[in-house]
Amino acid sequence: MPRWTEARGGQSRPHCHAPDRTGGSGGAKAYYHLPGLFEFSELYRAFLPLFRRRREWFYDWCEIGSIYGSPADCLWGGGRVGFGEARAEDAAALAREYGVSARLTFSNSLLRPEHLSDPKCNALCALFEKNGPVESGVILHSDLLLNYLRDSYPGLYFVSSTTKVLEALEQLEAELERPEFRFVVPDFRLNARRDRLLALPERHRRKLELLCNECCWFGCGERRACYENVSRKNLGEDCPDHVCAAPNAQRGYRFSDAMRNPGFIGIEEIQKIWLPGGVTHFKLEGRSLGSAVVLEFLLYYMTRPEHQLEVREEIYLDSSLDLF
Repeated sequence: MPRWTEARGGQSRPHCHAPDRTGGSGGAKAYYHLPGLFEFSELYRAFLPLFRRRREWFYDWCEIGSIYGSPADCLWGGGRVGFGEARAEDAAALAREYGVSARLTFSNSLLRPEHLSDPKCNALCALFEKNGPVESGVILHSDLLLNYLRDSYPGLYFVSSTTKVLEALEQLEAELERPEFRFVVPDFRLNARRDRLLALPERHRRKLELLCNECCWFGCGERRACYENVSRKNLGEDCPDHVCAAPNAQRGYRFSDAMRNPGFIGIEEIQKIWLPGGVTHFKLEGRSLGSAVVLEFLLYYMTRPEHQLEVREEIYLDSSLDLF
């Protein structure tokens, strides 16, 4: 079994949220949930064997919790307009080969009962539900979809999407109490209320999955409208693009900007504050970005500085990859 998965006692299928283990420093493990299961499958096809083969190049206190995403033209898709081009069978095989939990991003907030019979999305759920040895999950927004999936695909686990924009602590606590969800991703602005999050009961902290590298304007008041626009587009509605009113919106995503965001979570904060405080799951955004940017996330969050150049070289020298 790959080193970043772990069976739980008495169960035949290991969960992606393995119990905290001690790393070389004696601290808890951080589990990263990475973007681009379908969007950047070729990058992961190069990265995952490297992560297994040269594990000493990477921090011993971090593991891969899951890789998430959705193919292009998914009715149930949300968060970002899907453009993933990998075949579902290939994405499933990659996750299965390396023992990584796959997550389908089905966070459309505007689904109606007639949408639940969509053949493409149902086929994806059927495929990944049986994709062992590690459980697959679904990131979702709609309670309508949640109830349908619980009945139709009981082998999947569920994650409450950041597209719900849970920016009030009371909202977050109510969501964390829901037994249907294994993890809950709050709005990234709650990251700045660190003391309050760390004061949550242990059972809640275990379910937190914090979005680390959001570049969105911290003062944005239109995140729900932005996500709703994406949901409409995934439903095939003819609607104009959401116009972002954030300062410097024309710059697009830059990791250097994200690092200056008040909601940013860096590796030192993960090691020294969140892990000792009982928060072990961290989400990296990036499905709409290029492979080269996602590689920078993998280098910063997972790779020892003295080996980052070697990882870059291994990835860049893979002639099958087009990173730009």
